[in-house]
Amino acid sequence: MERQAERSGDRRRLPPLNALRAFEAAARHLNFSRAAEELSVTPGAVSQQIQNLEDYVGAALFKRTPKGLLLTDAAQTALPALREAFDRLAEAASLLTAAVDGRRLSITAAPSFAAKWLVPRLGKFEEAHPQVDVWLSAGMELVDLSAGEVDLAIRYGSGRYPGLEVTPLMSETVLTVASPELMARTPLNEPADLVNHILLHDGSAELDASCPDWAMWLAARGLKTVDGSRGPRFNQSSLVIEAAANGRGVALAKRTLAQADLEAGRLVAPLQIATAVDFAYYLVHPKAKGRLPQVKAFTAWITAEAQAHEAALRAIDNGAGI
Repeated sequence: MERQAERSGDRRRLPPLNALRAFEAAARHLNFSRAAEELSVTPGAVSQQIQNLEDYVGAALFKRTPKGLLLTDAAQTALPALREAFDRLAEAASLLTAAVDGRRLSITAAPSFAAKWLVPRLGKFEEAHPQVDVWLSAGMELVDLSAGEVDLAIRYGSGRYPGLEVTPLMSETVLTVASPELMARTPLNEPADLVNHILLHDGSAELDASCPDWAMWLAARGLKTVDGSRGPRFNQSSLVIEAAANGRGVALAKRTLAQADLEAGRLVAPLQIATAVDFAYYLVHPKAKGRLPQVKAFTAWITAEAQAHEAALRAIDNGAGI
């Protein structure tokens, strides 16, 4: 037992953390000055920390050449494991912070999804979990979840998110929508009637080749009398839906985002033609975040909400014969 304890103690006799940080930064930059700038120390301090680490391991970590620094074989072998260890340390620190501040749940989502689907439902989660404060950030940029500042993300995409826990939420379809007032003035009974309408374009930056724009939608129906390139363009899905609800024209809208306006009567779907797309909505988070009670609670809640949403759409479709 004593020998086992000694061996365990030996494994835990680590070199100073500052020396490891200096080595990782210098190895990444291959430059002591840039590493020093990143760490807010002097180049001499970085050099000293590297020397201390080389003394500790008994081997050189850098080759100093006229063209600059190169990693030795020993350094190249150890560096990936060291970077992984720093990632794990950052993850552990994030979990400690989240565990202490158990009231906070940080979520990121695309602006249109946040505005049209998530925010109208969040009140139900807050009623069920009054001890949790939701911090929602809406943006088009993909947040680096490994940094630990955000607990969960709702993403619209292919579902391939390496290194993250992925929970499928909802599929998506695209359909034509317009205001009931516009349809009363200028009916849209068949696709050819679009020649009498302004086409509203969803120009949101997504890489789903299966999601039709107007040119694709018209070409699939052999319509050459309608110019699919004309009309206003909006960089957010929610904006094109709002433009349609205000009678600006006819839009190809994502049904998940437009459904509340359809149910409220602000929009109608005149042609009843729904096109399924490949992208879908997913809840993602680092695996370690899944241990947090607030993350577990939100995952269970939004999964149930998504299932109820899809069930309601199926019931509507069965009744309408779509």
